[in-house]
Amino acid sequence: MSETPDPIRQTLDAYRAAVLARDVDAFVALYAPELEVFDTWQTATLRGLPAWRDMATAWFASLGDGERVIVDARDIVSAVSGDLASGHALLTFTAMSPTGERLRWLSNRITLTMRRDATGWKVIHEHTSAPIDHVSGKAVLQFDD
Repeated sequence: MSETPDPIRQTLDAYRAAVLARDVDAFVALYAPELEVFDTWQTATLRGLPAWRDMATAWFASLGDGERVIVDARDIVSAVSGDLASGHALLTFTAMSPTGERLRWLSNRITLTMRRDATGWKVIHEHTSAPIDHVSGKAVLQFDD
């Protein structure tokens, strides 16, 4: 008996690989043209592939020479119904030096909504978030649970 591929897990695997390679084209290829992103960082909402490409280009360019980012996804939950899929996970982004030294890390939550079309599964909506410390009002970007 064959197992049905999970588009959320496959997309998170491809996301990890694209980020590690700092490959903007591979990263953007995961998303549909009509993409809408509710992002944790600076711009609350990004619409369409050009805006998402600009974000990815700036992110990867902000990394130091030889620096790479390892993305770990855990607690992945997904559901597929016909040509729609939805899922969420906890992501940890760890920046590594060329010599393998951990430089910094942060965690956030991600929710993906995907649609299958003739070209395959594409993300149509992404929402990232982080818990908020109620005393300081600041996002908690390093968490273990």
